[in-house]
Amino acid sequence: MSQYFDIGDETLWNPSNGVSRMFQRQVGVFEAELDLPSGIGPMVNDECQISPDTFEIFVSALLAQHRKTHHTIRHALCEGFTATVLVLAERAGIKVDWTRHGAASEAPLDEVQVSTVAGVSAPAEGTTWSAGLRARAQGLGRRMPR
Repeated sequence: MSQYFDIGDETLWNPSNGVSRMFQRQVGVFEAELDLPSGIGPMVNDECQISPDTFEIFVSALLAQHRKTHHTIRHALCEGFTATVLVLAERAGIKVDWTRHGAASEAPLDEVQVSTVAGVSAPAEGTTWSAGLRARAQGLGRRMPR
């Protein structure tokens, strides 16, 4: 059994039911964290429609939030979801402005990890940050069924 994530008549992703349920629950978590709708609609008869305009805004906000957070555990918790969203965005034809997201954030840091041993974690360099996330998304993209 599987479910479909579509834009119009085009299928972007066709995961198993369990993976789909987990992803949809994570969508809810990140919508709440960002205080934004994702554009990923409800699953009805094993099909979910994605609103491209709303999804594009969500993707941009998700990347901005990921970029300004410098907490190792938060990154670990968010990276898989963010990479999956990037694959869907690419398949939807949404262009990610990596130059803007790869640059050092001008906004104050949202969360940092403080260690009694190492002190405050340092922000990742723009190219390192974006390169790692892009590589993760590319690897997932080769494995995600359409």
